[in-house]
Amino acid sequence: MTDALKRLSDEGVAIWLDDLSRKRITSGNLAELIDQQHVVGVTTNPSIFQKAISSGDGYEQQLADLAARKVTVDEAIRMITTADVRDAADILRPLYDSTEGQDGRVSIEVDPRLAHDTTATVAEAKQLAWLVDRPNTLIKIPATKAGLPAITEVIGRGISVNVTLIFSLERYREVMDAYLAGLEKAKAAGLDLSLIHSVASFFVSRVDTEIDKRLDSVGTDEAKALKGKAALANARLAYEAYEEVFSSDRWAALDRAHANKQRPLWASTGVKDPAYKDTLYVVDLVAPGTVNTMPEATLEATADHGEVTGDTIRGTYEQARAELEAVAKLGISYDDVVQLLEDEGVEKFEAAWNDLLKSTEAELKRLTPAED
Repeated sequence: MTDALKRLSDEGVAIWLDDLSRKRITSGNLAELIDQQHVVGVTTNPSIFQKAISSGDGYEQQLADLAARKVTVDEAIRMITTADVRDAADILRPLYDSTEGQDGRVSIEVDPRLAHDTTATVAEAKQLAWLVDRPNTLIKIPATKAGLPAITEVIGRGISVNVTLIFSLERYREVMDAYLAGLEKAKAAGLDLSLIHSVASFFVSRVDTEIDKRLDSVGTDEAKALKGKAALANARLAYEAYEEVFSSDRWAALDRAHANKQRPLWASTGVKDPAYKDTLYVVDLVAPGTVNTMPEATLEATADHGEVTGDTIRGTYEQARAELEAVAKLGISYDDVVQLLEDEGVEKFEAAWNDLLKSTEAELKRLTPAED
């Protein structure tokens, strides 16, 4: 084993685990990853919970109790998922305290069926924050058009947010603007800005998956030479935007009020194409003040053979722009790709949530005591 994960941490990259299950909590595995693999946070999403709860491992007693109480399936899922997040938050609490709230965080997503409803998203975020009742929780809100005003409103109420499903550079700038507007709202309300935190989850691998498919359709040598470059270029230009926004006069006023920067979080960092090195979206996206949330396989690969060579983002912006321009010259529309990925991202999470509803409902029916 190399100590690539320590080197990554030393470069200013916070390592978060993109997975959670009750078994991971109760077996001591999460605590072990914190102690031995430099993990300082956890992210969840509807797909992760669908996989965990559908496995049944560790959820039987709670499901039986919920069935006995005859709760609705929606309430059952919320009770189960918030219990896992609360327990994980307690395990991570010492890190939260030692980093003054920066890390030691656990994310939980609003119901994905609400992605296009601003008012319902705000209400759900407030409810989740109340249910989990841990200061080191981040409420995940998707970066849809309806999500943007919800981000401002929720941040303005002093609730920390993980903005998810960001694919485009334009949308990322809108997300940062929504965050700053939320901080300004919180400041006007007299809230302590130092207690409000946020990350912006910029998705990586899915960009290559979609653009590579289109490059294959073009089929020229020039097109093939661009495969595997768009996702890194996109993420690197996102970091350039982050540097620009968080060195602005608007930010300086909030900084003086002890606000925290909204860190870029690299999400979807598991490599989908076996032709690429399995640590690609980790070692080639190193810069201070970032978060990389990894599936366990990517975490293990990085620990085993990741080559961390320092900052691999700053100084690459000109090349990144040239690579995205080269893709566009082949007739591949960036705007079309990122909108498709956002739409698909919402649909995938909604489908996973619906699968979770169905499987949980079946379990509740099976476990419901027979009437006397």
